[in-house]
Amino acid sequence: MTKYETRRKTKALHWLALAVLVLVWGSSFILIKRGLQSFHSTEVGALRIAISFLVLSPLLFWHLKKITRRKLLFFLLAGVIGNGLPPFLFAVAQTVIDSYMAGVLNSLTPLFTLLIGVLFFGIRTRWINVLGVVTGLAGAVGLLSVANGGGIHNMWYGMLAVAAALCYATNMNLIKQYLSEFDALTITSVAFMFIGIPALVYLLADGNVIVVLANDPAAWESFVYIVILSVVGTAVAMIIHNWLIKQTSALFTSTVTYLMPVVSIIWGIADEEVFVFIYLLWICMILAGVYMANKRKPV
Repeated sequence: MTKYETRRKTKALHWLALAVLVLVWGSSFILIKRGLQSFHSTEVGALRIAISFLVLSPLLFWHLKKITRRKLLFFLLAGVIGNGLPPFLFAVAQTVIDSYMAGVLNSLTPLFTLLIGVLFFGIRTRWINVLGVVTGLAGAVGLLSVANGGGIHNMWYGMLAVAAALCYATNMNLIKQYLSEFDALTITSVAFMFIGIPALVYLLADGNVIVVLANDPAAWESFVYIVILSVVGTAVAMIIHNWLIKQTSALFTSTVTYLMPVVSIIWGIADEEVFVFIYLLWICMILAGVYMANKRKPV
């Protein structure tokens, strides 16, 4: 095989990995919706965390020995902010807003990442980045004002999805600032240690999930969707994401942000969720804002 053929094959593999990430993460919100058909929002959130923790726990002891005691606080923060709160926020939000709407609002994460970096971590920015933040937030407000019939009630639940994106953004800045020397598997497995055990304790103490599974055969379908969300959407996707960043660049991998909403919208329409043209205008405004917020100065 020639060098050209090798490069071509490697590039194709990179695009395949990107497509898998887009499909997996873009499908997360319809899987949450399916889980909510049989379980309460808090149960869906706790199950997602607990199952992910159980999948990652075999890696824990190998990676835990790399951690100094001084760094444990930052792993705790990464666990609570980046992996603990969002599953509950998205689950509660999707009891009212459509699944694709949650997927679109999740695309605000890079925008918030920049905003928090500028405000708290001294990251320098350009005028087009500031304009992107303003544009993206205006698009989110506009979308929430018309989605699901509008109204303060729907706006509030939509803001929970926005809060989840804010959590992801805060976590990214924490990791970049304090945990950048660790690989993604170490960060994920150790962070889940702090939230996975409490999630398991909650589920066992509550006991309702076991009761529902024992008495409602249809609940097993919802449970399987949550398992897929936890295993594929967290463990497998994180491995692919980490590999892709190392093989290509953060810029290439960030393409996921712009394509994820497309997948979530397709799933929503397929599930007969209401989608009107005015939504598309606000969604394009959000994505344009995210693009401008991440625009870098040419080298």
